[in-house]
Order: sequence, then C-alpha cells, then structure tokens
Amino acid sequence: MDTAAHAVTGLTFRDATDSDVETLVALIESAYRGDSSRAGWTTEADILQGQRTDPEGVRAVIKASDSRLLTVERDGEVVACCQLEHRGDHVYFGMFAVSPLLQGAGLGKVIITEAERQARSVWGATQMHMTVISVREDLIAWYERRGYRRTGRMTPFPYGDERFGIPQRDDLQFELLVKELDGA
Repeated sequence: MDTAAHAVTGLTFRDATDSDVETLVALIESAYRGDSSRAGWTTEADILQGQRTDPEGVRAVIKASDSRLLTVERDGEVVACCQLEHRGDHVYFGMFAVSPLLQGAGLGKVIITEAERQARSVWGATQMHMTVISVREDLIAWYERRGYRRTGRMTPFPYGDERFGIPQRDDLQFELLVKELDGA
C-alpha cells in the first residue's frame, strides 16, 4: 500500500493480521472503556462498562472476505484502526479507535480520509455508512464536520449481550450516519 501521501503525519496504513489481534483489542478497549479511555475524548466509560470488543470479534473482521481492519502505525507502533466492510454500493466504517494519548491532534481526520479513499478505490463505493450511539452528541458532531449526515434511522442497542458492553442507561440505540463519497 502507498504510504507516501502520509509522510507529513508519519503514518503507515496496512491490513491487520492475526498477529495484531491482541494489540488491536487493547487499543480499542483503551479508546472507549475504563479509566484509560478518559485520557481521550471518545470514551464511553460513563454509558457502557465491560468490553467493547474481544479477540474473536477482531479476528472475525480480519478473516471476513469483504472486510478489512485497517491498522495504522506510527514509528512501528499501532496507534489506530478502523474496519471497512464492503456492502454493495457502500462501505461500513466501524471499530474506529485512536490511542487516547494521541486524540485531539488531527489523526482521526487523516485516518477517516484515508478510509474513505480506500472505500472508493478498492470497492468503488459511493457511500460510507456507520452507526454511532445516538447519545454521543459530541462524536456525532465530529462526524458531521467530516461530511456525515444523520439519517434518523435507529437500531436497538443489543441489551443483554455483554460482548458489546454493559449499559449504564436504558436509552441506548445506534443511529445510522451516511456520507456520499465523491470521485476524488
């Protein structure tokens, strides 16, 4: 994969492998759950406890035929990741995590831009879709500034399935956000 376009940020993008599973689980957990997540602004620690993902979930994304787990390194260290899953005319964007100690420095913008570029170039996608917990107004606003729009389409949170965390409130649901991808 061409990494020259990312020389300013010093980032390398590559597909995750089985040897990355434990590192990626730790990264995702640190970005969203527990006290370590409070170092960044993406924490879900006040609305969800327990795990965000597990090795089996990460491995499933790596192994899926129409999915990639884009792994982002800086100086040989994994600092971020995101899932890209081809679904017809669109790509689903998920499992996005940036190390809490590096959040707020513009890495997320660079990574989502590269993810959108890959969705267009690898699969010819015309849209990027994602789901966000609807009470995460700050996170939704960040995505809106990147060109995503709220659809109002909600899906229920999987209450009772602790693989996705232990809810601390009873009003959680996911909202679909969509961005039209131009040909650039």
